[in-house]
Amino acid sequence: MPRVDPRNTTRYWNAPGVDGLSCLHADFTTHDYAPHQHEAFVVAVTESGGAEFRSRGRSDEARESVLLVFNPAEPHSGRMGRSERWRYRSIYLTQPAIEAVTADLGIAQPAYFTRNVLADPDLIEAFSRLHRSLDDGHDPLEERELLVASFGQLFARHGDSTRPIPIAPRDETAVSSVASRMTSQHAESGLTLNEMGLWVDMTPFQLISLFKRTVGLTPHAYLTQLRLKTAIRQLKAGAPIAEAALASGFYDQSALTRHFKRSFGITPLQYQRAGAAGLAR
Repeated sequence: MPRVDPRNTTRYWNAPGVDGLSCLHADFTTHDYAPHQHEAFVVAVTESGGAEFRSRGRSDEARESVLLVFNPAEPHSGRMGRSERWRYRSIYLTQPAIEAVTADLGIAQPAYFTRNVLADPDLIEAFSRLHRSLDDGHDPLEERELLVASFGQLFARHGDSTRPIPIAPRDETAVSSVASRMTSQHAESGLTLNEMGLWVDMTPFQLISLFKRTVGLTPHAYLTQLRLKTAIRQLKAGAPIAEAALASGFYDQSALTRHFKRSFGITPLQYQRAGAAGLAR
């Protein structure tokens, strides 16, 4: 279990003016991110220190000299590694914000990124300015201009219009079948690897290998992400955290808080408060 350090601080908020755009400013000394994925397109800038992360089957480093980029639903994990501190800013674009940005750029769809680490000082500065402007929240015109300009440069310089290599048809069918049933039953307790394997005539080992090969997460991690997504919907609707935990399949509120913090770097309470602040603004 990760150590809790009082010096760890996070601030998360929904940016006004663009639906589906949110920001995080974090300062960590001990935090580890469990394997997880975001429904959002993620861009992160390291202000000081750094961290190690794992994505696409390889390890790399977040540091001041690089920009981190993750495509929507791209699994990754992270830990402090050799650094004693990691202070960073990140921007999250869910589908409504992605559509707004691509419309402003005059393109049909966002670029796909085949690399997570980009050594581009100009873009690091651009996204730092964007994040600080969104943090300020006083100049909507500047915020929108920086948003469109920074993502426009990012897509043009480093985006790849090609898609990932498609999954083999049989693997895709099996994953789709299991994922569909997991989605419909994620709030139930007692799901087991044996039971899920029987759905597609696989042993537990084969099922784990299939998910890691095609999804990038283990079945348990994938189920946890489904539950977190349900909890987020509950929290957005104003449900108390304890009710959101039970409705999404977590054993109790502490289990939801633990997984939420490990995946997203903030607690459900911080997330809910940010949503309330965003609605108020």
